[in-house]
Amino acid sequence: MGWRSVIISQHAKLSYSAHSMIVQTIEGINTIPIEDIYLLVVQTTQAVITTELINSLNKNHVKIIFTDESHSPACETVEYYPNNRSLDTLECQYNWPQTRMELLWTKIVNRKIINQIKVLKMYNHDTQKLSDELDQLELNDVTNREAVVARKYFEQLFGKEFKRRDFSPMNNALNYGYSILLSNFNREIVMKGYLTYLGIHHHSEENAFNLSSDLMEPFRPIVDLWLNSKQFNDFTPDIKFGLVELLNIEIIYNGEVTILKNAIEKYTDDCLNFLTNGKPTKIEVDFINEVPNNALNDNV
Repeated sequence: MGWRSVIISQHAKLSYSAHSMIVQTIEGINTIPIEDIYLLVVQTTQAVITTELINSLNKNHVKIIFTDESHSPACETVEYYPNNRSLDTLECQYNWPQTRMELLWTKIVNRKIINQIKVLKMYNHDTQKLSDELDQLELNDVTNREAVVARKYFEQLFGKEFKRRDFSPMNNALNYGYSILLSNFNREIVMKGYLTYLGIHHHSEENAFNLSSDLMEPFRPIVDLWLNSKQFNDFTPDIKFGLVELLNIEIIYNGEVTILKNAIEKYTDDCLNFLTNGKPTKIEVDFINEVPNNALNDNV
């Protein structure tokens, strides 16, 4: 599996040759082995990419994200027919027991709120109101504690004037970071032979990634944590690069230190095994007790 996250941020031609991606810019030619690439973000509308390269990246399970003229994620590649997709797998997904889906969603919401509380504590905010809401969490979150906590959490973290649905630089950055997370969950779910359309809680007909939207929830506070440490008035390329590079920060999953993208792979596998086979599993997503302050090295 690849390890490099590559961002194309200027006029370029992307092509394929000898098991490598060739990147031609006005500054010269870069050659990157396909097997090294984990994620490709084409962060400009001035890039040309060949279908041969797209096909080769797809065969190697590389996620490609394309951005629009405002440099926000607009679409991504999704494999139609992974080698391990079978009728048995799809029938299992269609028939996941309701009790398992409800239990897993409860665990997901529980862990998300725990992580939101931890983010607030790291910035010395009072967390009693969120802890009180967590104590009221019921099976399948029938009282929607997740939404109640989210509203209080964002107000405490970013200020009472912050509105999640406006077009501020912070909201643009949050959406960008969440899109990077979502794309990685899409990648793992498809690679394991399942459909992203069929969620355990999200069931929107307009969302092709309902299951990914469900599973990613405990990881969202990682994006919040990093962005809250930055002071910015514009959504600059450095912020975008940093959000992609978050995939390589160290976190703790089920008591073991690992990098974020590997934790996503293991966590997704654990969740799907539980839904399909009923195998008991922990999903303890946690942070290292420091604010990550990394920069991206693999941008072109």
